[in-house]
Amino acid sequence: MAQVEATTERVVAAKPDDVFDALADYNGTRPKLLSEHFSEYEVREGGDGEGTLVHWKLQATSKRIRDCLLEVTEPTDGELVEKDRNSSMVTTWRVTPAGEGRSRVVVTTVWNGAGGIGGFFEKTFAPKGLGRIYDTVLANLATEVEK
Repeated sequence: MAQVEATTERVVAAKPDDVFDALADYNGTRPKLLSEHFSEYEVREGGDGEGTLVHWKLQATSKRIRDCLLEVTEPTDGELVEKDRNSSMVTTWRVTPAGEGRSRVVVTTVWNGAGGIGGFFEKTFAPKGLGRIYDTVLANLATEVEK
């Protein structure tokens, strides 16, 4: 099994604290940011950053649906980590300053891929697909925080 990684980033015209707060708001803001690839969104515990437990289904392709139950931690300032209880998938959101009133948001997802030929295709195509999904989420985030 090879580790698969997908990384997407965007500079947003908003202060880092405001961007982080929007990302960490699983009850209010986060559902507004999600694309049509996400369904059955439900906050099961918490709802604001550290200690949140959130569920959703992620449909990366027409045939591939991942049932995610994510535990949220904040290991360092400006960082949210979502660990899936149902798989090896871990998504890390990092928000850092990018000049006056601007923020760089980097989202990285890693997981243990399949072996063999299926793993080859997963490692080749999954990061691009997930990147497109998170491009949409980051565009929605920019729209939300740049108001």
